[in-house]
Amino acid sequence: MSSASAPKGARDYAVANRERFRLELLELLRLPSISTLPEHRQDVWRAAEFVAQHLKGAGLEAVEVIETAGHPLVYGEWLGAPGKPTVLLYGHYDVQPVDPLDLWETPPFEPTLKGDNLYARGASDDKGPMFALVKALEALLHANHALPVNVKVLIEGEEESGGEAIEAYVKGHPERLAADVALIYDTGMPEVGLPAITYGLRGILYTELEVRGAKRDLHSGMFGGVAPNPLHGLALILAGLKDRDGHIHIPGFYDPVRSVTEQERTNWAGYPFDVEAGLRREMGIEALVGETEYPAEERRTARPTLEVHGIIGGFTGEGAKTVISNLVKAKVSMRLVPDQRPDAIFLLFERAVQQLCPPGVEVTVRTLHGGDAVLLPLESHWMMAASKALRSVFGQDPIYLREGGSVPIGALFDSVLHVPPVFMGFGLPDDNLHAPNEKFYLPNYELAIQSAIEFLSEVGR
Repeated sequence: MSSASAPKGARDYAVANRERFRLELLELLRLPSISTLPEHRQDVWRAAEFVAQHLKGAGLEAVEVIETAGHPLVYGEWLGAPGKPTVLLYGHYDVQPVDPLDLWETPPFEPTLKGDNLYARGASDDKGPMFALVKALEALLHANHALPVNVKVLIEGEEESGGEAIEAYVKGHPERLAADVALIYDTGMPEVGLPAITYGLRGILYTELEVRGAKRDLHSGMFGGVAPNPLHGLALILAGLKDRDGHIHIPGFYDPVRSVTEQERTNWAGYPFDVEAGLRREMGIEALVGETEYPAEERRTARPTLEVHGIIGGFTGEGAKTVISNLVKAKVSMRLVPDQRPDAIFLLFERAVQQLCPPGVEVTVRTLHGGDAVLLPLESHWMMAASKALRSVFGQDPIYLREGGSVPIGALFDSVLHVPPVFMGFGLPDDNLHAPNEKFYLPNYELAIQSAIEFLSEVGR
């Protein structure tokens, strides 16, 4: 079969099997594969085995569920195209916790279709897009009995809880994972019908602060006025790390940050939508906050951040309890930009926290996980292949996005395997990622399958 007819046959197969592909996605979404909660470990395994089963059904070879120190990886390959490039496909089958459960309008693991939106935890991040890659391989292999390129697939089960297992595997198996380019479906698009390629992602450093005071909880009437208060100490530390205008007060933190290019500013100015209005609408707020000396799109995607995600400790029940807690914790993350390495930033952060710690309490800082930022050249051969693929499916050129989120695997593939990643996204801004009522715009599931078929075919040419 000619290279021109190969994608058509596969796309026709995908259309003919649309309903089955949807039903199989619903099966995957019913598995509560929450990687960060130990009680769901068996559910994570079931999800890994489900993905492996469908890779085998697609026609891939050497498919296996790989046991790790954490959650399992799923690997498969098809290497029957000698002389053609090798594409490494990545996704993750694990999902975020569902709390607060009472804010869900439908059960998080009973996928529910409302109009064109499919509601379920993991629907958009990342089971829907990831499974689209699997179904694209099935369509190509069943329609053409071959792939236009060599393919290796690596799907992980702890992207939402640190990614230590895949990092160790990538570093330990560079020859097995050798490829020319990686295709990653774990980003988004700005609106329905407008395809996008993400060329930049921020890195991340996620930390936990633990502040200790007395050897036990204390009665505030008996000890208030002389006792150290870890909650107040934590508040002073957090307030000292970032001011009300969004400026981060960690000495040396901004030193590696490079300015954005004029090409990027021109690119942002040419977006066919109002960035600030869209952000205000999605958040339901009147005004944006942060470093107002930078445009909203720049501070959302190309500036580093520091956010407090949770404070644990003290009395939070109904009524009153006059207790001075002896131990409190806070979860704090920093989104990092190119040249801000997580290990180096952690040392600066830890030093600043210790300097801000008031007398009477002690603070310990831990790293939970981290990952580097990614910034890719727009003019590469692989970017052009992705652009052609999306144009073929959507009927218009994609826009190029720099995203504020983090996909550490992209930086890992780039730095360890020297495999450039291509990020094609199909999630929408209102998909409620990591929040109650997560959804996936179901037509994007079919478009994601079609786009992968076209990308692999274009690379094969």
